[in-house]
Amino acid sequence: MVFGQAGKTLQSFSIHAHFYQPPREDPITGMIPQEAGAAPYPNWNEKIYSECYQPNARLGNFERISFNIGPTLFEWMAGRDLSTCQQIVAQDQANVRRFGVGNAMAQPSHHTILPLATTQDKRTQIIWGLEQFEHRFGRKAQGMWLPETAVDYETLKILAEQGIQFTVLAPWQAQEEDIDVTEPYRVELPGGGSIAVFFYHSGLSGGISFNPGMTVNADQFVRHELVNHFRLDKLIQGEPQILVIASDGELYGHHQQLRDYFLAHLVNGASSSMGLKPTYLALWLREHPPRRSIQIRERTSWSCFHGVSRWAANCGCVPGDQAWKSHLRNAFDHLAQRLDGLYVGALNTIVPDVWTLRDRYIRVQLGQQRMDELLAELAGKRLPIDTVMRAQFHLEAQLMRQRMYASCGWFFDDFDRIEPRNSVAYAAQAVRLVQVASGIDLARQLLAELRLVVSPRTGLRGDQVLAGHLNRASYMP
Repeated sequence: MVFGQAGKTLQSFSIHAHFYQPPREDPITGMIPQEAGAAPYPNWNEKIYSECYQPNARLGNFERISFNIGPTLFEWMAGRDLSTCQQIVAQDQANVRRFGVGNAMAQPSHHTILPLATTQDKRTQIIWGLEQFEHRFGRKAQGMWLPETAVDYETLKILAEQGIQFTVLAPWQAQEEDIDVTEPYRVELPGGGSIAVFFYHSGLSGGISFNPGMTVNADQFVRHELVNHFRLDKLIQGEPQILVIASDGELYGHHQQLRDYFLAHLVNGASSSMGLKPTYLALWLREHPPRRSIQIRERTSWSCFHGVSRWAANCGCVPGDQAWKSHLRNAFDHLAQRLDGLYVGALNTIVPDVWTLRDRYIRVQLGQQRMDELLAELAGKRLPIDTVMRAQFHLEAQLMRQRMYASCGWFFDDFDRIEPRNSVAYAAQAVRLVQVASGIDLARQLLAELRLVVSPRTGLRGDQVLAGHLNRASYMP
């Protein structure tokens, strides 16, 4: 190994673990229904919690890696087992005390594919995610993981405007080929400003994700895989370099058994024996700011070879007829436009900026502020209770409207799965809430558009799923 002055290690690596599960709560009861596929656990959240989140927290792994946890998942975990959440937060805070920067990253609130979202939805998702992060971790986020690393310049600009210093992308999301993934780059943003980007190592990241044999033994992984991917020219010149390895966090114990122990040994013993230093991105960026600028490829992601088409069209990333995806997105986009129109019409005479109100509604969701207080603050006066309640119904409809766009609704090959059915459930709840708030029925048009959403496997239609949820909610069309 090559060392700098005073024995400083010049070769570092950072494991980034993206921990996320789609929201599974029933929008009416707030409870997760029984999920047969997760047996013997009652649902997938419980199963993955027991196999991954809790064991990694107990092993102290969260202190030695870069990571993000989806806000909806963390909310569920806080209700399930607050002590595990406290362990995770404490491991981030230990780094803040030791180095002045933490290792946890934020994530947009509902795992929306941001390049497919409106400008205002991008801003809301980012602001809500940052508020949720600060609420949980007690500090402002320095980095933000983008859902599916899906990116465009507008998203990066909003990140920078909100104080985010860096994010992580796949190497093929850079405009240049053969980029140097051992250092961060600076992306210049339209209208001024910039943001740092770490590009993860695709070979190592894909290997640990999809080749179980690579992660059986941490010592062998370091000797035969990790050390071979540092750049020789930088070693000779004594330049510091970092390798970023990114994967779903559920890999460590759930997707692959015992990989939580692999991770623990990798970052606590195996790497140091070879002179490698585990680090995390905020710390590395503070000590090694970007030296070069680069442009990104817009509307790209880490899990679709066709940019972001996997979440909008029949792109070929998964087998079979995927026509249902475009129909589902079109139906939701049209519903979102109608919900927004009613929201603006109801509140634009009450507050000067209805979108600031929506962005700040996260504080009500987190229990930091009462609804009447938020409205009074923005309106400049106290409002009647019926006005407050009507406004909150509209904002709850906006919350469900955000939930229905969770990326999981489009990720897989079939509509007749729990993820897209859940997305329709949130759309149904948005329809129900806005009818209570305004008396206006949005169900008929949505039912007509969802009729085009058909499972290629079972023939289940989207309008059938929606009707079931509307009837269950005692909705009277």
